[in-house]
Amino acid sequence: MSVSLVVVDDQAAVREALAVMLDLADGIDVVATAADGREALEVVAAHEPDVVLMDLHMPVLDGVAATGRIKATAPGVQVVVLTTFGDDESILAALEAGASGYLTKEAERARIEQAVRDAGAGEVVLAPEVQRRLITLATRRARPAAEAVEFTAREREILGLIGEGLRNPEIARRLVISEATVKTHINNLFAKAGFRSRADAVRYALNTAEPQPWRPDRGTP
Repeated sequence: MSVSLVVVDDQAAVREALAVMLDLADGIDVVATAADGREALEVVAAHEPDVVLMDLHMPVLDGVAATGRIKATAPGVQVVVLTTFGDDESILAALEAGASGYLTKEAERARIEQAVRDAGAGEVVLAPEVQRRLITLATRRARPAAEAVEFTAREREILGLIGEGLRNPEIARRLVISEATVKTHINNLFAKAGFRSRADAVRYALNTAEPQPWRPDRGTP
């Protein structure tokens, strides 16, 4: 089953190139394009896509504001940001608006294609450099004095790995448990915390992370 996609970018050449490239990819069907955030809202309402590939800095309505409005009116639509900006402010603003993915335009074609498919399947999609930025940001934030949610030790361990961007098979291998067990723990922690998406879990994990320096050997999946 194909993932229906809307491509949003204010640069016509970039928008058209992305639309052609992704429409040719297996499992992706580009249903529309938009030149700014306001047009994106109209297109999403008309086509109800699975995923929106969203630029950030655009006229009329920027990508962060458009993402927030899309998630408010169509929470089932997944938004993956594709931008030239990889600064802390842009990353956090997009994720807080509800984006489930963040890539920079330096990403290879195969990576962008896979990101669209993964987002359509409900996965969080973060470029390696974005993951590193988020982990660094997490170390600068103090852990809340009291946790609102009481997770088991295993659930918190899995939540931390979700925060690092690992997928279920990678979590299973890291913890030497089955994927079914991982899914059970994830379902439990989602229910406890009221997470609606994996992106919610990533944001929570980053905000409650124990301060620790990022090390190259932690790697990126």
